Amino acid sequence: MGLGELMGKIPATAKRNAVLWLSQGISPQRLALTLALGFAVGCIPVIGIPTVLCAALALGLRLNLPAIQAANYAAMPLQLALIVPFVRLGAWLISAQPARLAPGALMSLSAKGFATQMGSLAGQALLAWVLVAAPAVALITFALTRMLRRIPALNAAEVGD
Repeated sequence: MGLGELMGKIPATAKRNAVLWLSQGISPQRLALTLALGFAVGCIPVIGIPTVLCAALALGLRLNLPAIQAANYAAMPLQLALIVPFVRLGAWLISAQPARLAPGALMSLSAKGFATQMGSLAGQALLAWVLVAAPAVALITFALTRMLRRIPALNAAEVGD
């Protein structure tokens, strides 16, 4: 199915609403940054943090809240898929032994041991995420800015941003 066929299936009201949303004074660069931040934050390897952090970023930086949350939610499958690679990369970065837990080993740990183990793994994953997210936001912002500048409704907003 081509783009033309796909656009033909979108109801006229949805198209009109999208144009109104896009023409509310946000420049292509600012929208690209919003989407890139939402996607990168959505990949944080700790479940439950991205939604709150995206809301705080949107409010603090005066970004479009629905756009940043949409990008955040689009990244959720990738968030789950990247948890183990981020833990492994973080362990490699700090020269730690990768966690090799036998099935049921976490169940035999005390509450303190379990919290320590999970905290260590989360810390390693967050370290890796920080190192990957910064250049990813820059690259995604650059690519999306170039793409979004092709939308006429956004070009008019760029002067005011």
